[in-house]
Amino acid sequence: MKVAIAGGHGKIALLLTQLLAGRGDEVRGLIRRAEHEQDVRAAGGEPVLCDIEREPVQAVATAAAGCDAVVFAAGAGPGSGAERKWTVDYAGAVKLMAVGVERYVMISSVGADPDAEGEDVFAAYLRAKGRADAELQASGLAYTIVRPGPLTDEPATGLVSLAERLDRREITRADTAAIVAGALADPRLAGATFVATGGKTPVGDALAALLA
Repeated sequence: MKVAIAGGHGKIALLLTQLLAGRGDEVRGLIRRAEHEQDVRAAGGEPVLCDIEREPVQAVATAAAGCDAVVFAAGAGPGSGAERKWTVDYAGAVKLMAVGVERYVMISSVGADPDAEGEDVFAAYLRAKGRADAELQASGLAYTIVRPGPLTDEPATGLVSLAERLDRREITRADTAAIVAGALADPRLAGATFVATGGKTPVGDALAALLA
């Protein structure tokens, strides 16, 4: 499989690149800065300079041309204001929907809701993510939306909980990457939206249970 990852230098994206490259997939990491190219290569991917926040749709489409799937792993990040939640977490995700690739895996967030209440930056983030999720669900694409709980940098456990609704609990970035890799490998998960937290079920079994 050929996979393009928007936000290719992010922590989850680099972990995902390692997993995908390790199983023989070709990975294209879309990045904003040339100085990040070596990190993507070291993870096993091909770096492509493409600022999804600022580039037009056609440039993003060129960056993802020939790919079988795209993953949205970009984000404005901590410390950014509400405006960038909309230009990256929302608008960047929507731009990736228009590149002509049918399979789309979204790394969203637990609590994502286009109507999330609050005036703080985190509420704006949840609204931006929620609106992007809603537009992806209405897009007609073969989507999977993964909504991880609060992320940690602890080593992978391989054990998770996946369901449409779960209490807000932490999950490692490494386990989140494994979930995304598993979702990419199973086209039957197209149309699924679920929360992901740390748990007691092996990743493969938890994904399979979503199909039951």
